[in-house]
Order: sequence, then structure tokens, then C-alpha cells
Amino acid sequence: MRIGAHVDPTDPLAEATDRHADAVQFFLADPQGWQAPTPRTDADRLRESGVDVYVHAPYVVNVATSNNRIRIPSRKLLVSHAARAREIGAKGLIVHGGHVNRGDDPAVGFANWRKTFAYAEEQGGFPLPVLIENTAGGDNACARRFESLARLWDAIGEFDPGFCLDTCHAHAAGEDLVGIVDRIKAITGRIDLIHANGSKDGFDSGRDRHENLQAGSIDPELIVAAVRAADAPVIVETPGGAEGQSADIDYLRHRLGQQDPPR
Repeated sequence: MRIGAHVDPTDPLAEATDRHADAVQFFLADPQGWQAPTPRTDADRLRESGVDVYVHAPYVVNVATSNNRIRIPSRKLLVSHAARAREIGAKGLIVHGGHVNRGDDPAVGFANWRKTFAYAEEQGGFPLPVLIENTAGGDNACARRFESLARLWDAIGEFDPGFCLDTCHAHAAGEDLVGIVDRIKAITGRIDLIHANGSKDGFDSGRDRHENLQAGSIDPELIVAAVRAADAPVIVETPGGAEGQSADIDYLRHRLGQQDPPR
């Protein structure tokens, strides 16, 4: 099982070394902006490093919305990020499930997700797995409650999307972590990546505030159990920089009975 962290994009391989991580996740552009990603000068190094690379799409991407001024640029931005992520040998592109506007029929969001995959197919298809991530809050979200997630997969399952489970998001969304892997796999058939995060806030708070694994409101053993059951690569998106994330990575390795990789 590969375990790593979300890191600053300037020098991801140095960040991996600092955390003794064998995987990294980072943004290719401003996570709050609409700029298309540009080629990275370290693309060859990233591809050949032996460190697994994951890319997170910008937070502004919302392909589910009925607002054309957001949905259409989101669709194009997702495709451009997928292309750049492929160039650096990324294992997957993580994107939030998005939401519809207040008062909209949720079915609109699921249909718009389907149109996104159809649009990508017209461009030759996504060149790497797109991993849809469950989200923490929002009454109009497409991937907060698992009943909504099931409707989303009914709409897009034929495109074989991937799935990223975030433990903080699930807890904040009001989804019990006990048995969560089986419940997700019953819907998606797969878990490609886990974001192993504690939560600063309580169950069903709807608040997306990550905490280190041995702090916050989630029993860390529930996070370990989900990671063990999923048997998928792990990224911690926890606070504390290299020190805090290293402690979380070490904790997971210890509880999973893994040895540290060679330094």
C-alpha cells in the first residue's frame, strides 16, 4: 500500500523525501482559479521517480451546476488538467462531486456529469483515471450523501469513473465510517484512492476542516480500518506541514503493520 501526502507543487519530490512518502498529490494550477495548467519542467523526473503522483483538480471545478458560466469552463478545465496530469505520469486526477443550484432538480447535476464524460469522449477520452471524491457539505451536493452518489453512478457508471474516499468528508457529511468501504463498493464497485484525514468538526457537521489522524473528532482506528479494508493508495491532506504529515504517515504504516520504505 502506497502512502503519501498532499504537498506544495513547487518541488513535490523533495516534499515526498521530507515526509518519507512514496506518493504525493498536488495542484497543477491555482486551486481557486480558472487558469489552465502549463507544462511542468520536472515532468520527466516525476514520471521516472518511483513516487506515485496524483493531481487534484481546482476547487472551482463544478461540472454539475446548471450555471453555464461555471459548468462549461469547468468541463474544459477538467479536460486540460487531465492532459497535463498524464504528462507527468499521474495515477489519477481527483475532482470533487460538485453541486446544483438551490431549487434545481438534483437530476440536473447527474445529467451534467454524464455530459462531462461524453464531452471528454469527444476529445478522445480522459487520458487517465478521473477519481470523483465524496464531499463534506451542501444540501445540493452530488456526492455528499451516498444515496446521491448512487444516483450519480447510475448516470455515469458506463464511463468507468474512479472513486476517491475522503474520511473527513464522509464523517462531516453524516456517513458512518463503520463499514463504509463495503457501502461505497456496493455503489461504485471500486475505491482507487483514500484521503485519510481527521476532522476538526463533529459528525454530520457539513464542515470540511481536516485534522491530523490522532486528533479531532474521528476515532483514528476507524480511519485505519477504512484504509485497511479499501486496500488502496493513501494520501493524507492533514495540517502541520512535513512534521504533521510525517507523523500521520508513520501512524498509518505502524497500524497497518508496514515497514518504512528505504530512505
